[in-house]
Amino acid sequence: MINFEFKNPTKIIFGKGEIAKISNEIPVDERVLMVYGGGSIKGNGVYNQVKAALKDYDLYEFGGVPANPEFDILVNALQLIKEKKITYLLAVGGGSVIDGVKFLSAAAYYDGDPWEILKKPVRIFEGEGMPFGTVLTLPATGSEMNSSYVISRREINEKRSSGGPGMFPRFSILDPEVVRTIPKNQIANGIADAYTHVLEQYMTAPSSADLQERIAESILISLQETAPKLMAEEFDYGAAANFMWCCTMALNGLIQKGVITDWAVHAMGHELTAYYGIDHARTLAIVAPSHYRYNFEAKKQKLAQYAQRVWGITQGTTDEKAERAIIKMENFFHSLDIHTKLSDYVADYQETATRVKNAFTDRKWTGIGEYKTLTPQDAYEIVKMCY
Repeated sequence: MINFEFKNPTKIIFGKGEIAKISNEIPVDERVLMVYGGGSIKGNGVYNQVKAALKDYDLYEFGGVPANPEFDILVNALQLIKEKKITYLLAVGGGSVIDGVKFLSAAAYYDGDPWEILKKPVRIFEGEGMPFGTVLTLPATGSEMNSSYVISRREINEKRSSGGPGMFPRFSILDPEVVRTIPKNQIANGIADAYTHVLEQYMTAPSSADLQERIAESILISLQETAPKLMAEEFDYGAAANFMWCCTMALNGLIQKGVITDWAVHAMGHELTAYYGIDHARTLAIVAPSHYRYNFEAKKQKLAQYAQRVWGITQGTTDEKAERAIIKMENFFHSLDIHTKLSDYVADYQETATRVKNAFTDRKWTGIGEYKTLTPQDAYEIVKMCY
């Protein structure tokens, strides 16, 4: 097991009706900016619950944060923060809104061009960002209990990430009831996103960190078993609760401690979102199968372990089990009505691999993956396999 340090200061408040507890977490003298997305919170009752909980506060609002939070829109929110002398941020939404609020937290006290925070990137340490909490409305990214975030800038077709120990939410409220009104395609995205988060931390090489391995496998199994219940017409609170907690546990830092991690799938997937606006989770489902096939020799031991422990595949050689594991993973994405080829999403895809290669070269990303050995040329080959 690799040496590690682990600290996660986010307080989780989990369960039905818990949104009312926001007022217990934010000092009443704070000037609060509530940040949300396209307005779905006004239709599912969350908006009214938050407003009721903060009725005694000096509360302001900023709506319209899109999926793949857009830098230029967030700059408008940053201006509002300065104009209204905001002292506390509250994200009410999914991972995009939460990521946007993390960026605003980092930028609020930053002396310089806010884009530098992402371009350099600038790590934010404890006490350097504006305090913030979250009310999760769309389980997927795990952003409600981690310290990283991703921001898009469409005018230059870039998607950049940053973070730091000062970027943990002070608290996050997780009420599974919000899943009741989420469209099925977004639930499918959430499942695929969380599933791939686990794979990025698990699908590397065999490890002696048995507990982390077993926790990762249990999250994958739980997502597989919960998925049909979530995609069914009738709402299942128990399934929604398991789904929500799986998404949080997939990326709160716990299962990556003491092990090597990959994240090459995300690096390539982010480019597809930046170029074409494809949902983040679906870009991961596009890239992951090709990534594992391209790196089959390096990953086949872990793929075979995944086949046996997660899918119950016990027969065959290591190579045969590993190959079946990739097929099982692909079929799982298909069961969610998520396609796994780029050509299923865009017609003009022929130059995508070249664009990814050039982008990685320009940023000097000469080695990605768990061993930092995948070159821009390797990324070119993997993305081309995705066509």
